[in-house]
Amino acid sequence: QVQLVESGGGLVQAGDSLRLSCAASGRTFSPYYMGWFRQVPGKQREFVARIRWAGGSTYVSNSLKSRFTASRDNANNTVYLQMNSLKPEDTAVYYCAADMSGVTYTYWGQGTQVTVSS
Repeated sequence: QVQLVESGGGLVQAGDSLRLSCAASGRTFSPYYMGWFRQVPGKQREFVARIRWAGGSTYVSNSLKSRFTASRDNANNTVYLQMNSLKPEDTAVYYCAADMSGVTYTYWGQGTQVTVSS
């Protein structure tokens, strides 16, 4: 079993930056991908970014890649989402997830709220 715990969310003003963290614990942790998603109530969950655990290559949604970056710390089983130049439309609950086999995300964190005021 894998447990994921996000942190780092909060209330910020437009233009500010935040760094979200996702710490993994449980069995020997070696996912295929770690992903970041976000969701606004009443809307579909939106893919934000993913990071390949082996090698660290990243992919960020085209609409966000100019402002968001993903990274990982293998030694501490932690992934990060650096969010810069935040906009009110970035307001959402942000989730991290683990894809252990390259097929689907099977483990999810509880989410962390990010609120960006104008």
